[in-house]
Amino acid sequence: MKNLGILLSGRGSNFVAIADSVDAGRIPNAQISIVISNRADAPGIETAKERGLKTLVIPSKGKPREAHDQEVVAALQDHKVDLVCLAGYMRLLSPWFVQQFPQRILNIHPSLLPSFPGLEAQEQAFAYGVKVSGCTVHFVDEELDHGAIIVQKTVPVLDSDDEHTLAARILEQEHIAYTEAIKILLEGKYEVAGRRLVGLQKSEVRMQK
Repeated sequence: MKNLGILLSGRGSNFVAIADSVDAGRIPNAQISIVISNRADAPGIETAKERGLKTLVIPSKGKPREAHDQEVVAALQDHKVDLVCLAGYMRLLSPWFVQQFPQRILNIHPSLLPSFPGLEAQEQAFAYGVKVSGCTVHFVDEELDHGAIIVQKTVPVLDSDDEHTLAARILEQEHIAYTEAIKILLEGKYEVAGRRLVGLQKSEVRMQK
């Protein structure tokens, strides 16, 4: 059984999608071992409690980044987390944090990276006039919205869209993409070649073992 750790700062709709997929068996042999927020008022923490999951609030306000990150990493390690999933976690992780979980921290971003990194990606895409947008699940590395891409989903930008309707349709695809990405990583049938995540054939998987 693999342990997932969720980090969130807000309502955590992607966390709910992950939890639903775990419960439904779409992410087999996995459980959410801890849900951590840097904000006590994050609605996602209440949702996690209602679902009977272990929760922890580690406030970040007024703390140096490294000190806060050390507390969060310690909690993840205490709960034997195999994979860390960022679900609307509004904190940049320090390089030290990333190094504690190499290629085991996932983030989802509401654009087709490398286009429109950073905040308000849907608004950026809409304002730029792109015809296709989407979402990206990627490994977290030391740079913002930069790590190797695991799953992408495309969403057409309709003439009738505004940034809000586009964001809502992208969010639907985020929920699907995150489940797919977690399943790929937990199955382990891949390797990272440069920036490319490459699926392995059955014979290659056996050789790795």
